[in-house]
Amino acid sequence: MIDVKKIRKDFLVYDKYKDLCYLDSAASALKLNSVNESIYNYMAYNGTNVHRGVYKLSYEATNMYEETRDVVANFINAKSDEIVFTRGASDALNLVALSYGFNFLNEGDEIISSELEHHSSQMPWLNVALKKNCKIKYIPLENNQITVENFQKVLTNKTKVVALTHVSNVLGYVTPIKEIIKLAHNVGAIVIVDAAQSIPHMPVDVKDLDCDFLAFSGHKIMGPTGVGVLYGKYKLLEMLPPVEFGGDMAEDVYTTHMSYKDAPYKFETGTPMIAEVIALKDAIKYLQNIGLNNVYEHEKHLKDLAIAELKKLDDVEIYNSDSPTGIISFNIKGCHPHDAASVYDKNNVCLRAGHHCAELVMHHLNVVGTLRASFYIYNDEEDVKRFIDSTKEACDFFRMFRED
Repeated sequence: MIDVKKIRKDFLVYDKYKDLCYLDSAASALKLNSVNESIYNYMAYNGTNVHRGVYKLSYEATNMYEETRDVVANFINAKSDEIVFTRGASDALNLVALSYGFNFLNEGDEIISSELEHHSSQMPWLNVALKKNCKIKYIPLENNQITVENFQKVLTNKTKVVALTHVSNVLGYVTPIKEIIKLAHNVGAIVIVDAAQSIPHMPVDVKDLDCDFLAFSGHKIMGPTGVGVLYGKYKLLEMLPPVEFGGDMAEDVYTTHMSYKDAPYKFETGTPMIAEVIALKDAIKYLQNIGLNNVYEHEKHLKDLAIAELKKLDDVEIYNSDSPTGIISFNIKGCHPHDAASVYDKNNVCLRAGHHCAELVMHHLNVVGTLRASFYIYNDEEDVKRFIDSTKEACDFFRMFRED
């Protein structure tokens, strides 16, 4: 059982905005006090670089930085040398496409994606397909979901890469990724998992999934912006060439040739996001202390309450009422989502409106965009009530224009 009143004390934003109803955690979670303090402490009392200095302050910074690598590895059941720090999930997904896609794919090879993908999962591989003359195939959706059966319809011996979301950022459906990975491996394909929407909300074990690569971002787990994680099986990380070059990743440099450090360091070029990486472990430890199963059940409870009330409203069209996660995508009939969002904003209810960086989903639903409410650990039943009350208000307001 999650004590929301206690949790809200760990977020200074609730001290400033007493009336805040924040329902946009799928875009970015609120930031923990402990995360903010960690960033401040590094910036104020250390501020040195990592992996370079031979003096005490730099040694301390390096230890704090590398401690986060260990914490992340434990969090997803990986080894520390399988964790690469990036500038975000998008950066991590692009790294794999730029390195693996451009170095190991050939003309005629096939890539599998889906219409549920965030742009950061689909676009890097579309770019590879266009530049390398590969074929990109999309899994047919069934009731707006990816199924194992439909995945098998596009899987062939030519499939070399499968890049899929673990949880859709628009519809909240969970991909049967473990079964898909097994099938992909049977034909020799690698699988890249976009876990930006699963890592904050449910347990994820990379060894159990047997995924080849997995990416997530810090800011969606109440951590800092500008930092993400790429997990990769070590044998693959060692095989991949770096895509950026410069300080810290180099082993030896001459006028005619060069060599790089071993993974993961060959992918971490230049001065990294030191403060952000150090603070990331505070967010992870906080989630581990609460328990991700508890997080999942709490969000599901709030989502179910909200869906039951939304279904009573004739003017509301819901696109994912049966999805098992805390995301609700919907529209108010006859109203552009950006217009509807203004009503919620007036009531200090923060939710998303637009295509959510997932235009393929909008094309599939045949809409210009949706409203999206997403719940997290700092939301409670009162937030659900305020969300429903604002929805009713928006329905009443825009109904007048339709009737005119």
